[in-house]
Amino acid sequence: MLSDTDRRKAAEILIAAEERRTPALQLSKTYPDIQIEDSYAISSLVTEMKIAKGARLIGHKIGLTSKAMQASSQIDEPDYGHLLDSMLLNDGARVRFEDYCVPRVEPELTFILKEPLKGPGIGLVDVLRATEWVVPSIEIIDARVQNPRKITDTVADNGAAAGIVLGGRPVRPDAVDLRWVGAIFYRNAEIEETGIAAGVLGHPAMAIAWLANKVGRFGTVLEPGHLMLSGSFTRPVWAAKGDTLHADFGPLGSVSVQFV
Repeated sequence: MLSDTDRRKAAEILIAAEERRTPALQLSKTYPDIQIEDSYAISSLVTEMKIAKGARLIGHKIGLTSKAMQASSQIDEPDYGHLLDSMLLNDGARVRFEDYCVPRVEPELTFILKEPLKGPGIGLVDVLRATEWVVPSIEIIDARVQNPRKITDTVADNGAAAGIVLGGRPVRPDAVDLRWVGAIFYRNAEIEETGIAAGVLGHPAMAIAWLANKVGRFGTVLEPGHLMLSGSFTRPVWAAKGDTLHADFGPLGSVSVQFV
């Protein structure tokens, strides 16, 4: 475990890397004794430092929700990070490629809560009951630490969260079978990935339940109005300058973002 001083230094390293748009040396190398508990504490510190400068917390992202991604990261559960108002983008947004270190993108479903969720004991029906809208989305992920990254690096780096693009046709959680929501993911005119939302823990709402139960142990509540990114059901797709990334969710519409 790291000391409070080392945790704060690690948070400052990540903030500096984001500001310079240059990935820092892996925290797992700088601090070989780092544990997953340290990583979550570092992520929270980074968020607190940004909020102190005027940012606003608008929700959370859940990552590593598929078995394949968990296996590749050598973990047996998802991870999570924080969403700030500075990350929120509208459908069709044009973002500066230079504002990121090594951006990638993923298609996901975002749950917008109308009621609070506090674990333990939260299940699928609890999440559906507490959800007002489910919205097609693209998550922009970034790496503020160098490759190859360990899970402790990714968790400390806010689960790689860098942006969320909302679009498509928002639906009530009981309007469709969310397990069968599919996406065709394009880079420019070429299909890069396809998938269905059941790849997220069997049902994307289960990612929200996992998070509520995970943070509920610390007294944290998922708040009404907050956005919950449920996790990708495809692999990440690299974004280069000039690329338009487009996710077609079929009956739920589409969402896109362009890197300029």
